[in-house]
Amino acid sequence: MIAIKLKDSRNPKEQCLLFEYDIQGIVRSYFPREKMITGDADSPFMTVQATYSEDMVELSCVIGQWSRKAVFHANWEEQRGVKDRVKQELYRMLQEYTGKSLPWGTLSGIRPTKLVVAMLEEGKEEQQVREEMRHTYYLSQEKLDLSIKIAKKEIDLLSKVDYQNSYSIYIGIPFCPSTCLYCSFTSYPIHTYKKMVEEYLDALCKEIRQTADIFMKKKPVSVYIGGGTPTTLEPGQMDRLLRVVKETFDFSCVREFTVEAGRPDSITEEKLMTLKKHGVSRISINPQTMRDDTLKLIGRAHSAEQVREAFWLARKCGFDNINMDFILGLPQESIEDVEYSMKEASKLAPDSITIHSLAIKRASKLGINLEDYKEYTMENNQKIIQLTRDYAQRMHMEPYYLYRQKNIAGNMENVGYAAEGKEGLYNILIMEEKQTILAFGAGGTTKLVFPEQNQKIVRVENVKDVKNYIERVEEMIARKKTAWTIHGGI
Repeated sequence: MIAIKLKDSRNPKEQCLLFEYDIQGIVRSYFPREKMITGDADSPFMTVQATYSEDMVELSCVIGQWSRKAVFHANWEEQRGVKDRVKQELYRMLQEYTGKSLPWGTLSGIRPTKLVVAMLEEGKEEQQVREEMRHTYYLSQEKLDLSIKIAKKEIDLLSKVDYQNSYSIYIGIPFCPSTCLYCSFTSYPIHTYKKMVEEYLDALCKEIRQTADIFMKKKPVSVYIGGGTPTTLEPGQMDRLLRVVKETFDFSCVREFTVEAGRPDSITEEKLMTLKKHGVSRISINPQTMRDDTLKLIGRAHSAEQVREAFWLARKCGFDNINMDFILGLPQESIEDVEYSMKEASKLAPDSITIHSLAIKRASKLGINLEDYKEYTMENNQKIIQLTRDYAQRMHMEPYYLYRQKNIAGNMENVGYAAEGKEGLYNILIMEEKQTILAFGAGGTTKLVFPEQNQKIVRVENVKDVKNYIERVEEMIARKKTAWTIHGGI
């Protein structure tokens, strides 16, 4: 158990949570399997305490008989600078205790390249960006090089997007053939919720039709249907949804139309031809691994052979932009197992691959039952990451987007690689948060971005529960319209 204790003498009557997330991020990076609480704990393995006053910060870390303390001046008018200093001091303490440096240094947020993009767009020279990132966040040379490379690629790809007059669309289908061991997304087993699908589509189509008028003066540039697994819908149900989408929105400026066909056991030729008929230009077939033993262990009811069959079926149906997802750090997978998956992927020659580092989510089966998997190795490191990068390059792919998550295996990252011209535009847009994303369906989060108001971002969340969403869809519609009106959209 790790105890995080925060005190603020400036507001002694209020519970202090200042920099809680940031402190937890550093600690979790070093001790990913330790439970953490904010407050007192009985016989904790480690205690981190931060005390804030009008002009000082006291930070201490105690692990058994080992302890370190730092005291420094705090200028609260520059709170971000204080936060960076807290993270730096704590990082140095844990670096000394463990003898290990983290590849991403003190960075615990999910969008590291966003910092680099912002500095480059401000006109800073690359060398200046490198020095600031290294000095402030302690990035390793390898991660710094990767961040710079991807940031430049993102800037180039996004230079063609008119943020003022466009937006993107996300549509969530929260049903799956089964729930994977590591998954915490809003997804419901289709065999249990099959009778609810039509009601869900009724509500979803209603939300789409009645919210679209918010953006009558703008045009979508990318459309992404995700989940869950959208291809759990029957061909007629998918046809119905895509008809409503195409009838409701002006597709004249859409550069990318993606549907996740993630689970090969949900793919049929009729479904693929339905997608093709409605102009879907990009799909994702996601094995996560090509080892059958691992697929069974993580709860995916399909084989590696089914992945191959689904992929070639998609090629036969005319899809020339297919992504494949893989996860590093899955239980019991070694570097040899990862290399086997990469070799098998190379034989298929997808147009892009996304390499995820396993993140242990609290709401996932793995997170809830973590004790049951303590005997399993969940390995990820720079050598494995480099292996996947080498295979991507052999497939003539370059990295184009990157993000990180809490509890990520090996303190690594998720990277998208693509052949030239096959990059996933929506993936970049959702990470960089420069364009409004209008989200529909259970669990969808709309991000209203106002460039003219210093890039202000307003999040409007839909409820996650399917039954709740169906019953409260009018409220979901009203939430978007109200937020758009209040924050200057109309």
